[in-house]
Amino acid sequence: MQSLQLPLESGHSSEVMEKLSLPDAEIFMTPEFLPTTEADHYYHSLLSQTPWRQDQLNFGGKAVPIPRLQAWYGDKDSRYGYSGLALSPLPWTPLLEELKQRIEQCSGSEFNSVLLNYYRTGQDSVAWHSDDEKELGYDPVIASLSLGATRRFELKHRFRKNIKSFCDLSHGSLIVMGKGVQQNWQHQIPKQPGSEGARINLTFRRIIKA
Repeated sequence: MQSLQLPLESGHSSEVMEKLSLPDAEIFMTPEFLPTTEADHYYHSLLSQTPWRQDQLNFGGKAVPIPRLQAWYGDKDSRYGYSGLALSPLPWTPLLEELKQRIEQCSGSEFNSVLLNYYRTGQDSVAWHSDDEKELGYDPVIASLSLGATRRFELKHRFRKNIKSFCDLSHGSLIVMGKGVQQNWQHQIPKQPGSEGARINLTFRRIIKA
């Protein structure tokens, strides 16, 4: 089983998206997209200002709480759903608009929505999945900003079962999942009992309107 930490193909300044070595996909990362002081500001503002909620999914007729808190923001018609859960967007806040514009400028992509996840402890997680819902269109670009505690981001190839990879997402880091990632890979944030502190993750997306 191949399980390797994602290496950077080349070294650049923290303002440049660096391509990671991942077969059948284009994935980019800026380890220090936000300086620590700015990342601290965004983290504490989002933690206190976001109306966090713990949604439930239905498994075999039983409602199971999602092991994290979340919130969905976006343009008024950017409705989204996964695993039977339907999300209607909250209106953009000035802070989220500001982050969206900065990430669009860095990534070269446009977004009209964002999913916020709040991992309260190392026991909170998200299971293996691909962000391939129909609302996102074919082969979507998704930009993921991490704030707070460092957590392990794991990937496994959907068809080449012997290939797995991972990287650690630290405070202020930005990762952009581009062509081939959702089609050919799954990803997760596993439970990390030894992880100290909480983490907020923002995944900026573009909802395709019917």
